[in-house]
Amino acid sequence: MATKTTIAIAILALIALTAPASAADQATAVLKDADGKEVGKVTLIAVPTGVLLAVDLTAMPPGDHGFHIHGIGQCEAPSFKSAGGHFNPEEDEHGLLNDAGPHAGDMPNIHVPASGKLRVEVLNQSVNLGMGLLGGKGTAIVIHQGADDYISNPAGDAGPRIACGVISE
Repeated sequence: MATKTTIAIAILALIALTAPASAADQATAVLKDADGKEVGKVTLIAVPTGVLLAVDLTAMPPGDHGFHIHGIGQCEAPSFKSAGGHFNPEEDEHGLLNDAGPHAGDMPNIHVPASGKLRVEVLNQSVNLGMGLLGGKGTAIVIHQGADDYISNPAGDAGPRIACGVISE
């Protein structure tokens, strides 16, 4: 027969397992285009192996686009160059196909259909929310006009930045 203490511990454990994630376990980035129009949102969720990015785009140009975490939490339109280069605390080279890479902010391209709407989840195992994404100069999510070639330095030859959102709690 279980003791009152055992039952209390079991109840507390069940509550801890079913409680929603704390604010420190999640962050968001509202994406805006060069005209300041909101075009989507990315929710970043801490998971044991990195960060899961839940991407919900609502008004993006169709096609293949580079999708990265950039190293400065600023999104000054129209060029978004204020977001700096890719998030790269280890000073690796760019590219998922580069033997000397990738940057921590390098992620797979996204493929937006003709509707301009896309929902996708991307796991980035090279970052965590406590690894500078929310501290210091902050970071930003950037979507580029073209696809990342996964090898060219410094940014995969993905073209101009067409959407940007600062990552924040």
